[in-house]
Amino acid sequence: MASSSSFLSKNESLSYPLFRNFLLLRFAIILALNMQSTIVSYYVYKLTHDKLALGMMGLWEVIPAIGFSLFSGHFVDLKEKRTLLVQCIIGYILLSIFFVVLAWPSVKTVMPATAILWLIYAGIFIGGALRAFLSPSSFALMGMLLPRNLYANGTTWSSTSWQIGAVVGPLLGGFMIALSDFQFSLISVALIEIVAFIAILRIPKQAIMKKEKEPIMQSLGEGLKFVFRSQPILAALSLDMFAVLFGGAVALLPVFADDILKVGEIGYGWMRAAPGIGSIIVLMILSVMPLKSNPGIKLLLSIAGFGVTTIIFGYCGYFGTNVIGHLFGMGISWGFIVAFTMLLAGGMFDCISVVIRGTILQVYTPDSMRGRVAAVNTMFISSSNELGAMESGITAKWMGTVPAVVIGGFMTLAVVGVTYFAAPILQHLNLHGDDKKEEDTAVA
Repeated sequence: MASSSSFLSKNESLSYPLFRNFLLLRFAIILALNMQSTIVSYYVYKLTHDKLALGMMGLWEVIPAIGFSLFSGHFVDLKEKRTLLVQCIIGYILLSIFFVVLAWPSVKTVMPATAILWLIYAGIFIGGALRAFLSPSSFALMGMLLPRNLYANGTTWSSTSWQIGAVVGPLLGGFMIALSDFQFSLISVALIEIVAFIAILRIPKQAIMKKEKEPIMQSLGEGLKFVFRSQPILAALSLDMFAVLFGGAVALLPVFADDILKVGEIGYGWMRAAPGIGSIIVLMILSVMPLKSNPGIKLLLSIAGFGVTTIIFGYCGYFGTNVIGHLFGMGISWGFIVAFTMLLAGGMFDCISVVIRGTILQVYTPDSMRGRVAAVNTMFISSSNELGAMESGITAKWMGTVPAVVIGGFMTLAVVGVTYFAAPILQHLNLHGDDKKEEDTAVA
């Protein structure tokens, strides 16, 4: 009983019922979207056996994610956040139904694979547009459900719900592909999205913090200027953006699973889930041992660790593919063990950077600008995942899968070195905003 009380006293954000509903919403939608991404990626690779097609999936999502993010923050600040999230989730449910239809076996008999692929790209494009509104709406809503002094703890639990969904989603997606057909796997995605829809309906409408209207271009300019004036926000966003851009190897996991490690659907699901498993381990630790000292230095070290694990993962095929054991019908080799371990460790390092970055955004962003700053975050960070997928697909097509991943890891280390000298504020940053006034004075 005492340990339970101690846990809750360190995690006061969990005592807010609306925030708990928010966590359920976040978990369910991320679970569904990661399942969908896993299933659709594997379906595309089975349909085309083309590494570049996997990279093109990232391109078709990043175009609307960046393009619509230029305007979504303006509308999110002016509109009621809960209503926007309801609309986004309805859009995702309809999109999942669209993918179910495309995956139905009879569609292949009346439509060539190229046409199916381009329709999948169209669906991914729509998903990218929805995400441009989902991310800033979610970020802004969380800031309205908790007092400012609980933002750090709330961000930890928000990241926890996100990461649990990111773990279970790929793993469940891989199992669903192995146990059933693609179309039934995608039906389960739509059902989980309905759970997210129910969760958001349990949160009442919130006040609109920014009521005065202004020209859209002026509004967008203010959001961008604020981010570029705030060195902590700009440094954190830039560091993560370039690290993910060069160091992300997730887009090429179907190639590693099928052609290099030969572990099939189950192994693919485990590898997709590994980064999230690592993140959950870290988040559980942070729930009782929160980050307090030297967060900027820890941010740099975590990104550097992510780069190192990416390099080692790239060489996983050289550790051997001879089967040394079995798990759930999948052959386990030393190469798979190395790959899984490095992806797990990479997820642990990435999680630390995500929590620090998320807290920096919550602490240093005024309420009236949350939508616009979150939209810029989407452009910097979320979109870098898809740009990274495109970069991985193109470089893998050009120089081979292993060199593409290894070079990306070294580029991540280079980004860390440049950021250390270009953003000295990270060396004495804190997560309580005590240095915010000093920064504002310096900017003025």
